[in-house]
Amino acid sequence: MTKAKDHVTFTNTILIIGVNPHVIPPPSALEVLFQIAGRNKGPIPVRIVVDGHPFQQTLVRYAGDWRLYLNGPMLKATKKKVGDRVRIEMSYEPDRQPVLMPEELKRALTKNKAAFMEFQKLAPSLRLEIVRYIARLKNPGTVTRNTQRAIDFLLGKGRFVGRDKHK
Repeated sequence: MTKAKDHVTFTNTILIIGVNPHVIPPPSALEVLFQIAGRNKGPIPVRIVVDGHPFQQTLVRYAGDWRLYLNGPMLKATKKKVGDRVRIEMSYEPDRQPVLMPEELKRALTKNKAAFMEFQKLAPSLRLEIVRYIARLKNPGTVTRNTQRAIDFLLGKGRFVGRDKHK
C-alpha cells in the first residue's frame, strides 16, 4: 500500500459475496482513508481509480468488513473478474453527500420484518436505487404511496422502480 496526501493505493483480489464482486481494502489503507475523511462510520463516498479507470463509489461496512463493491461496468472497463488482482487508488470525496433512507421507509421496514429481511438480501445497488427513488420525492402523499409500493415489491406483490415482482 502506498499513501499520498489525499489518497491511498493498494492491490487486492476481487472477491464475491452473493452476486456482488468487491475488494476488501487492507486495514492500513482504511486507516489512512479514515484519517483523510475525518470519520470511520457510515457509507463513505470515495473516488477510485481501478487499473487506470476512474469511478465514483461508496465504501461500505457489511458483515464486519469494509467493502468496495465493483459493479458490472467497472469490471467490464477494467477487463477484470472475480479472483483477479486489481490495483486501486482511493480518495475521499467529501462533496458527494450520501443518500439517507427516508424516515417513512425506515418506519415501514421496521414494522414489516419480512420486507426488511428481503430488503437486506437485495444487491446494494438495488437497495440504493429504492432509497434514492423515495428520497427524491417531494410530495408527502407520493412518498407514502411509493413507500407502500416498495414494501409490496419486497413482499413479491408488484412492480417498483421499473422492476417486476421481487423473489
